[in-house]
Formats: sequence, structure tokens, C-alpha cells
Amino acid sequence: MPRYDFRCRACGATFELSRPMAQANDPAVCPEGHPDTVKLLSTVAVTGGGASGAAAPAPSGGGGGCCGGGCCG
Repeated sequence: MPRYDFRCRACGATFELSRPMAQANDPAVCPEGHPDTVKLLSTVAVTGGGASGAAAPAPSGGGGGCCGGGCCG
């Protein structure tokens, strides 16, 4: 189930709720009981490289693109 971060406008507390995506934008009450909350934008880290978690190496020159690919004639 997705988790969503919220911040209370009254006390400044930040908190997390797990709820179905269909309820993602439903109002949330802070743990202190204040109803004036706002859903925070989440950041997602996406990494590649397969099971090892290592990042893929950067491509070397000479193979396309404008810098080194010969298209800027």
C-alpha cells in the first residue's frame, strides 16, 4: 500500500499515512488532531544497474549525439 507524507499547517508536524491510491487526496488529520493538513510531494530515487545496485557506466565518445558523433558538420 502506498505511503503519503503530510504536514500539519497548525503545528508543523509531518507524518506519514499508508492508504490506497484511491484515497491519496482524501483529507488527513495530524496526530495532534488538527484537520488543516497538506499532502507533501514525494521524491523518488530511481537507480539502475540490475541486481547489484551499481550504476551503469556512462557511454564513451564516438557514438552519436552532437559531441563526437559527426552531426554538427
